[in-house]
Amino acid sequence: MNMLLTTTNNIEGRKVKQYIGIVTGEVILGANLFKDFFASIRDIVGGRSGSYERVLKEAKDSALQELTDKARSVGANAIIGVDLDYETLGANGSMLMVSASGTAVILED
Repeated sequence: MNMLLTTTNNIEGRKVKQYIGIVTGEVILGANLFKDFFASIRDIVGGRSGSYERVLKEAKDSALQELTDKARSVGANAIIGVDLDYETLGANGSMLMVSASGTAVILED
């Protein structure tokens, strides 16, 4: 069963049969990862860092996968209102947290 994720609160042409509840997925990247990352930041071209973008994409993908797994475990076939947040944590902002949240629902066929 494919899980449908959307940032909108409804899905055109599909009716929500049941609202199950809020689901979340979080990923925290630690200080050692950032030390390794900043050591390899040599690939900055045109103001963009491919290394940094890859790390953020991996963190986002992991948070969304955790979100999807939790929704699937409660019987949902879709998540609506998906929101992604990025925050720094720790005394010196040495950690990055990526969190994903949304409402797990069951859509009619």
